[in-house]
Amino acid sequence: MLIAAIDRVPQLRGASLDSLEPVRLGGLTNVVYHVKKAGEDLVLRIPGKGTEAYIDRKVEAHNAAAAARAGVGAPVLFADDSDGLMLFRHVAGRTMSPALFQADDAAVERAGLALARMHRSGEAFRFRFELFAMIDDYLKVLAKLPITLPEGYAQLIADAEVIRDAMALDPEPLAPCHCDPLCENFLDDGQAMTIVDWEYSGMNEPSWDVGDLAVEAGLDDDQARLLLAAYLDREPTAGEHGRMVLNKASCDIIWTLWGLIQHGHDNPAEDFWAYSVNRMQRAQTLMASPLFDESLRAVRAG
Repeated sequence: MLIAAIDRVPQLRGASLDSLEPVRLGGLTNVVYHVKKAGEDLVLRIPGKGTEAYIDRKVEAHNAAAAARAGVGAPVLFADDSDGLMLFRHVAGRTMSPALFQADDAAVERAGLALARMHRSGEAFRFRFELFAMIDDYLKVLAKLPITLPEGYAQLIADAEVIRDAMALDPEPLAPCHCDPLCENFLDDGQAMTIVDWEYSGMNEPSWDVGDLAVEAGLDDDQARLLLAAYLDREPTAGEHGRMVLNKASCDIIWTLWGLIQHGHDNPAEDFWAYSVNRMQRAQTLMASPLFDESLRAVRAG
């Protein structure tokens, strides 16, 4: 697989494996290598099995290039938008994790600034990331797989209608959003964050990215408020904080289905059934909490 991919990339074609010194990097759905060519550090991304069912690689290539222009994403050196094979310039920095974010308030603030830079860049992404439309799309993918939804998920989607109704009262202007801000997609050099992996990116309400990162990093409410304040460059209003909280629930709802798709494709990266059940239960817990009710009232009040 690696040799075949190398032969398709003009910048790497003809190079031997020994000369490229490939080192496998992390990744839940794709196969990613750090390689070297003529003294330059590069990253080769090989698309994972089954990803063509739910990722538009033409959209990804366009959006990744836009993120690089905005100074937020890694420079794209090659993209085959027929299947998602991509080559990037390697970006130095520590790969973030929930533990690293939780231990470093300054890193939380740098992540908020990186999201703000992308959202306010003026770039236009292709694709509209919309929660309930994507739920429908993911359910169609799952219908073709030997998967049964976890008990309680159908009720969770029904309960989420209150989120849709509240957010629709005063929708945010759409912005170019990452939409999948896993901690590991943030590279920190101590001065600024670079964000990688734009597979799920699209035009979205920007509070989604903030809420999703707060969930992925496992931030408590104080750190989540710090993230939001750094993003806004001021203290958030009750309504802005409320939108972040509602999006924390929303992202767990959609990524539950994503995990089930990985489970259906026998992705060996982790136990995706447990991943999905945990995300579903986290959304259920948040939506049953006083914080959720308070956030609903704040968003409805505007």
